[in-house]
Formats: sequence, C-alpha cells, structure tokens
Amino acid sequence: MKKTNIIRILLIIAFLFLVSSFYYLPYYVSKPGMAKELEPIIEVKDGYDEKGSFMLTTVRMGRANIYSYITAKFMDYVEVYPMDDIRAENETDEEYNIRQLHLMDSSKAAAIEVAYKKAGIPIDYHYKGVYVLHVVPDMPADGKLKAADRIFKVDDLEFSSSEEFITYVSRLEAGEQVTLTYERNNKINEVSLMVEAFKDNENKERVGIGIGLVDDKELLVDPAVHMKTDEIGGPSAGFMFSLEIYNQLTKLDLTKGYEIAGTGTISPDGTVGKIGGIEQKVIAADKAGADIFLAPNEAGSKSSNYLVAVQTAKNIGTDMKIIPVDTFDEAVSYLEKLSPKK
Repeated sequence: MKKTNIIRILLIIAFLFLVSSFYYLPYYVSKPGMAKELEPIIEVKDGYDEKGSFMLTTVRMGRANIYSYITAKFMDYVEVYPMDDIRAENETDEEYNIRQLHLMDSSKAAAIEVAYKKAGIPIDYHYKGVYVLHVVPDMPADGKLKAADRIFKVDDLEFSSSEEFITYVSRLEAGEQVTLTYERNNKINEVSLMVEAFKDNENKERVGIGIGLVDDKELLVDPAVHMKTDEIGGPSAGFMFSLEIYNQLTKLDLTKGYEIAGTGTISPDGTVGKIGGIEQKVIAADKAGADIFLAPNEAGSKSSNYLVAVQTAKNIGTDMKIIPVDTFDEAVSYLEKLSPKK
C-alpha cells in the first residue's frame, strides 16, 4: 500500500474518531471528583480560624459519548446512569444547569440557617419573588419566559411566597390574561399571557402558565457570610457548608486539627440527607488525605450512604474513619467530643 493511501486512511480514522467523540449517548458517566477545603470558599466576617479543615467532596459527571461509555464499563467506581435518572422530563441543558445552581443556592441558604441558629444568631429573610426553574413546552410561558427569570409582580401585585403566586394564578379561568413583571439579566421586563389548562392527565383539571418555580429569597445575617461556589452545583455540599460556617462562628475549633471530609444535603431543621455518588466521594476524600469522612446514616437504613461508604473504605483499604450522621447536631456533638489530633 502506498504511503499516501496509508496517510489518507489514518486521516479518515482520526476524523471519524473526532466526529464520533462529539456524538452523545442518552447516558451520563460519573467518576470520583475532588475533595476541596471549605475555608477558602466560605468566609464569615471576623470569623474564627481552624487548625484542620472541613472538605466538601464531589463527583465528576458528564454526558457520555461512545468512548467514555465503553471505558466506564471496564473501570471500578465509574458509574453510568440513563439520562432519565439525571434529567427531568423535557428539561433542556440550560434548565438542568440552572436547576443544579439553584439546588446549590438552596443548600447554601439552609446551611447558613442551620449554622446561625445553632450559634444563637438571629436570621431575617428578604423575599425577592418567584424563580423560574423550568418552562413547560406548548404552554403559554413557552417562548416567553426562560429558566432563571425572576418574577416579582403579577398584575402589579407583589407576593410573599410562591404559594401565594400559585394560588392567585390557579384561581383564574382558562383564557383569562395575566401580566407578569420579571427580571432577566438585570433588566426589567413585562409579558402578558393567557392562562390555559394543563395538557397532562395528572394536572388537566388545573390551569396555569406552564412554569416550574420556587421561592427566590435572600437570607439576612450578621455577621455576613460570603460563599464562592460558582463552579459547584447540586445540593450535596450543604451539610459540610453548615459545619464550616458554624466553625467560623464559634470559638471552639471543631476540626481539632483533623482533615474532615463528608457529604450530605442539609435541611433547615438540621436533617442530613442522602446523596448520590457516595463511593466516588469516599475515594476523592481518601486521595485528598482526609482523616474522617462524615456520611448520611439515613436513620439506619440497610442501604444507607453510611453503609456503602464503609464498604467502599474497606474495598480501597483506607485508614480514613467513616462516621454516620443523621443530623447537624449529631455531627457537632461527635466533633466536640473528638480528641485533638496529635
């Protein structure tokens, strides 16, 4: 075979490889991420320093192409998930990313609330409006509103919760018009929409404009807290956020000189909730040299994050101690009793 033909074939193969790498399958691939210290991310004004550190743990997740899909099948602690397990029905890429950022914002708010209440510091709220998470296709808002729009007036009326907004709109008749005042990219806009009945069987008796929404409210605290989380999405760091914030608010250093990693959602009442990717997060924490890993116990469930974390720690032969937690108070109590690291 002539040299020019060989080069031509190699170029064709390289081209096909490049093109196919941009063809995405209806799956996501998840692998171990990193363990990141929280003190550089979270700053409470005039807060106390710590000898050790609290660390959030992450997974790396992305859409699967044919190569990452095949590779994942042969690697330990790399998981493949169908797209429907990750994305909501009819959710666009933009809406998915916005939902992840909102979940992060919600976890930050819950973490601040839990930490400040534990420290005995009062909290106030400023309601900003309704935050659009999703626009339902073929409903009045489709093409008019976008995910991340903030609606703060309806027919020139202001509300103090998303429940009030929903109640107002749902009392209208199909065909009636509603005028929304909203903010997008720091610009104020208005749009008038006809209310319609929903098309799905579950909601066909209800009317609306076709948006998924949540409250958009700001927590007001003193001392102020600043959190740099632009590159982090989802709710799974909430629990560790709450520990770092509380540690900076109080004179007693809960780290006691240890490197403490962990994961879990946090509710405003202090409940620590289940997360995904616990195996990958244990691996990330071990690679970062964590001494302790705090894992959601799920009230002793037989399939809890904690038990999976214990098994993963055993499989990889780590000396990292795995601790079960159900609540923020329980975690604080454990750390308060911990002997300082020598």
